Amino acid sequence: MRKLYITLSFVMVSGILSAQNQYTKAADKLFDRYEYVDAAKEYLKLAEGNKADSYVYKQLAESYYNVFNTKEAVKWYAKVVEQKQDAETYYKYAQMLKAEGNFNESDKQMQQFAQLAPNDQRAKAFVSKPNYLPELKGQTKLYDIAKSDVSSDKTDFGAVLTNDNNVYFSSSRNTSRKTNGWNEEPYLDIYKATYNANGTISDAVAVENINTKWHDGPVSITNDGATMYYGSESFNEKEFTKDKPKNAKFGKIYLYKATKEGDKWVNAKPLPFNNKAYDVRNPSISKDGKTLYFSSNMPGGFGGEDIWKVSVNGDEYGTPENLGAKVNTEANESFPFITDDNVLFFSSNGKTGFGGLDVFKMDLNKSDEAINVGEPVNTSKDDFAFTYNTSKKVGFFSSNRDGVDNIYKADPICNFRAVTTVRDEITGKEIEGALVVLTDEKQNILSSFTTDISGRTETTLKCLPVYISYATKSGYENSNIYKVEIPDNEFGIDMTVDITLKPIMPIITEAEVILQPIYFEFNKSNITAEGAAELDKLVAVMNEYPEMVIFAKSHTDSRGSDSYNMKLSDRRAKSTVQYLISKGIAKERISGQGFGESEPKVACKSCTEEEHAQNRRSEFLIVKK
Repeated sequence: MRKLYITLSFVMVSGILSAQNQYTKAADKLFDRYEYVDAAKEYLKLAEGNKADSYVYKQLAESYYNVFNTKEAVKWYAKVVEQKQDAETYYKYAQMLKAEGNFNESDKQMQQFAQLAPNDQRAKAFVSKPNYLPELKGQTKLYDIAKSDVSSDKTDFGAVLTNDNNVYFSSSRNTSRKTNGWNEEPYLDIYKATYNANGTISDAVAVENINTKWHDGPVSITNDGATMYYGSESFNEKEFTKDKPKNAKFGKIYLYKATKEGDKWVNAKPLPFNNKAYDVRNPSISKDGKTLYFSSNMPGGFGGEDIWKVSVNGDEYGTPENLGAKVNTEANESFPFITDDNVLFFSSNGKTGFGGLDVFKMDLNKSDEAINVGEPVNTSKDDFAFTYNTSKKVGFFSSNRDGVDNIYKADPICNFRAVTTVRDEITGKEIEGALVVLTDEKQNILSSFTTDISGRTETTLKCLPVYISYATKSGYENSNIYKVEIPDNEFGIDMTVDITLKPIMPIITEAEVILQPIYFEFNKSNITAEGAAELDKLVAVMNEYPEMVIFAKSHTDSRGSDSYNMKLSDRRAKSTVQYLISKGIAKERISGQGFGESEPKVACKSCTEEEHAQNRRSEFLIVKK
């Protein structure tokens, strides 16, 4: 009750202090006539004379907002929001902050807006992330894939390419083997095949001395090719648990180590941290041979199967360590693979993905989060066991997207990020809404995007020797053509280009000053950023011709009643006039009037949005030159 009472008291006092009064009468009259420049001057006198309250601060902010004086608007909105405000005030403040380039503070004000107006679409767009699936589908493609010719009509997975051009994988293709009850396929064996110079794989044969009558594989080979780590079943060690009611024995997957003598793998022995209470499988040894990654459902994890690692020193092993929450979830993470440059690939059905197991990657040299590698590697099916040979720049993974586990080849796509900034040649200011086009040397369009509020576009492109960049925007001459050369063998770099656009100056006839169209937003009369940029050109003309007198005609589209549109156009005319006055043009030299929908630029019955936009405009007639 005490908290409620304090809140109500504050609101009541705030209402008493923040209202029109005898001091604000003159300013309010100007504001109500849309004479925002003069209104701001009057409110400012009150502020400087210690006769201001939150009402005056807000009227100052609104006056500056309406003539797009962002700097002053930000200054006064900051004082306004010292007390609780309505949602729209926070929204306007946020827009002004953004226009000033203060994105962090703008976001804070948008958060306030969203809390007060949670059902507003602007608020929803701000607080809600885009649906994850379109976001995933929109990711930059990292790999080209193809089904490997080593795949059979049975289960094949876990392919790993060694430095001596051998491919090891697990397969149930040996139909002479006993079948297992899980999928009615033969037990898995470890196979070795040859990786050819043309990227094909041939001559797959079962590895001698390693395969057992149980499931075997997948494997990991040390960098020197002398040691193999692989999975097999605990039945090899006569270790299992009995279920007497079911009259069954249950084994686990254990990890084994074998060494190479000549062309044969020998001295196979289980690792000491195997345990019949849980599985230990899917090994991957680091380049230096000192860290072994694997998956397990051993105690101490997050739930399901997790990725673990253990230190290796010859035949001595440390205590297994869980890789933590950045990798593991309450669901299943498995099939780890560590590259020579310390990037971890693994599969998960607990992280956001396309469905089933998805392949993720995480650079262990950084503190980054794991990222989904996206399509076409990942699908709604199980996609797993991704391996990558850094020196040969080729990867393999497995997927059951065609109904059975097959092996796929993954070729990395060389790409770079093209970053373009567009500025006004005269003012040096960043230009929002400029169209930036990138082409190859044959003029094939690679990308086409408009610049954001900071005048930038960013797009990821496949590697190519050269690309061409240019920019266009209404009200500006087309830019020069920029030829950008890409350094050889560079992956993932940023190529930056700064483009300047020369503004098209107004055409001065005997009757009028012709600017590029000054469009208003639907049903609004405040000056937009684009409108302000164009009106600044008129300011320059009027400064060049100090005797010039202008009459501004403002028009609306045909939506709404005649009377409403006449009033709306008159507000727009007054906003235009006020903006010019705010830039130093004497009020005696500029006047304006609204003409509603009476003089459309485009005569149309069922107007398109573009046609409506063209009819919402201002024209500038020369009364005196």
